[in-house]
Amino acid sequence: MSFKSKLAGCGAYLPERVITNHELSETLDTSDEWIQQRTGISERRIAAKNELTSDLAVKAARAALKHGGVLASEIDLIVLATATPDKTFPATATKVQADLGITRGAAFDIQAVCTGFIYALNVADNFIRVGQSNNALVIGAETISRILDWEDRRTSVLFGDGAGAVVLRSVPEAEFGGILSTQIRSDGRYQNLLHVDGGPSSTMTVGHLRMEGKEVFRHAVTNMSSVLEDILKENELEPNDLDWLVPHQANRRILERTAKKIGLSTEKVVVTLDRHANTSAASIPLALTEAVGDGRIKAGDLLALEAMGGGFTWGASLVRW
Repeated sequence: MSFKSKLAGCGAYLPERVITNHELSETLDTSDEWIQQRTGISERRIAAKNELTSDLAVKAARAALKHGGVLASEIDLIVLATATPDKTFPATATKVQADLGITRGAAFDIQAVCTGFIYALNVADNFIRVGQSNNALVIGAETISRILDWEDRRTSVLFGDGAGAVVLRSVPEAEFGGILSTQIRSDGRYQNLLHVDGGPSSTMTVGHLRMEGKEVFRHAVTNMSSVLEDILKENELEPNDLDWLVPHQANRRILERTAKKIGLSTEKVVVTLDRHANTSAASIPLALTEAVGDGRIKAGDLLALEAMGGGFTWGASLVRW
C-alpha cells in the first residue's frame, strides 16, 4: 500500500511584545505612512529577551498537536525550519523534541530562510511517503529580531518573530485530501542579495541581515509566480481551481503582483503581513493557522503554499485541506 501526508492540525505562537510603526519612527528616519505604503506592515511581534526560537516552536507545536488531536508520544519525526537557531549545534529541533517529551524518532533543522517551511514540509512528506514516519511535526520558527540592524530602516521595519506548526499523518494514497505535491528550487548565484554578514566559519560573529530590496522584489515575483504555475500545471489545475493562496508574508506588493501574474484574485490570498510582518520560515504556518481558525479555510479546500527566501530558495506546495 502507498501512503501520503495529510495535515491533521495546525498551530501558532506569537510573542507578546508588539512594536508598531509609530514606535519605530521614534528612533528611525521613517513613518507609519512610509512603511505601510511600501510594505503593508503596521506592526510586528518581537520575542522577549528570555525567549528562544525553541520556546516559540514548542508553543506552536503544542497548539498544532492539540488542534489535530494528536499526542506528542505519537510523533516520530520533527523537521524544524529556522534561520535563527538557539545554538550553532545541536539542532534546535532536538530541544523541541526534548521539551515535548518525545524520546523516539528523529529531529533535525532545515535552513532555507523564508522558504524553510516549504522545504521542511517536502522533507517530512517524503519521509511519510517512503514509510519512514507515521506522524510528523513540521515547524517554522524564527527570532529574526536577533539578526536585525535596528539602525537600518530598509530592513528593521520588515521583520518580526513567531512560530507556526502543522502535524502530518500518514494516510493511504487513495484517501481524499492531503499534500498533493511540492516543488522546491534554489539558485545560489544570488545569495549576496539577501544574506546575513557573518557566521561561524567566516567572522565568528552572527552579523546582521542585509538585503538589496529592489532586486529581491523583482526575483520574488518572478520566481514565486513561476513555481506556482509549474505546480498547478503538474496537477492539471488552473489558478481559479484554488480556494486559497497562503503565501510567505514578505511584502504586500509582492503578494498582489504574484497573484496578478498567475491570474488569481487577491481576495483568495491570505494576508497576515500587516500584523505579523515578515516572520521568515514561520510566516506560512502562521497565516495558515489564522485562516483555519477564523473559518476561511474549510475541509476540502484546495490551498497553494508558496515562498521565496535568501539563497535564493523558493518553492510551492499544493494541499487539499
